[in-house]
Amino acid sequence: MPMTTYNPDYKDPRRQNLAQVREVTIRVAKEVSRAIESNAKPIVLGGDCTVTLGVLAGFLNHERKLGLVYFDGDVDLNTPETTLSGIYDGMVMAHILGKGSEELIQIGPRCPLMDEKDVVMFGYNLDSGWIDPIELQSLSQITTTKFPSAIVRGNAKIAAEKAIEHLDPTLNSVVVHFDLDVIDLADFAAVDVPHRNGLSYSETMAALNVFISTPSFGGLVITEFNVNRNQGGECAARLVESMGRIFEDAHKKWKP
Repeated sequence: MPMTTYNPDYKDPRRQNLAQVREVTIRVAKEVSRAIESNAKPIVLGGDCTVTLGVLAGFLNHERKLGLVYFDGDVDLNTPETTLSGIYDGMVMAHILGKGSEELIQIGPRCPLMDEKDVVMFGYNLDSGWIDPIELQSLSQITTTKFPSAIVRGNAKIAAEKAIEHLDPTLNSVVVHFDLDVIDLADFAAVDVPHRNGLSYSETMAALNVFISTPSFGGLVITEFNVNRNQGGECAARLVESMGRIFEDAHKKWKP
């Protein structure tokens, strides 16, 4: 897909680049849908988290019993009415659950894209300073399964296993959304919005290994990698090596 970059949208500051975001999500949905038709497990390397809207829409064209692990340093529960930035990257979970701009919540074959009971929010960092008070209020009102980083830290593998147990075992596929900002800044700097007090790199990979190894794993979205903070390629090389090991371990456990 052609690269699409963010530009400040001064005409609609609470809905920045809405038409562009919608266009990209629709393109992503079409590509993911094609991949699933070919019996593939798509790995989507995104820019910001809004690509996950397109990934879910693409899956839902084929599989309605879908689960989502939202492995992210943020909760992304703002809407255009509550946002301070107007950037849709911080509104993704709200739109997944059917709240926000009609142009995005209606991109898939159903609305909301996901039922709250089929979503696990994992690793979000309440100590980072990036989660707004209004998001915390919304978080307290939704029934998604919740594993904040404070619970995950020091027990990443076990926490991830428990998180998967909360999902319906009859789901056809589980999509894993992986935002690199869940990793602490000291361990991995190549992200768009680095977070302090996050999970260690090893904890993050241990949890990711569990998620990708689940038999119903359907696909992975990796978001927020920032090449300008890549420390001479070190972060990218480390990530590729880790992901290679995880997929090598996981593929024997997947459903045929």
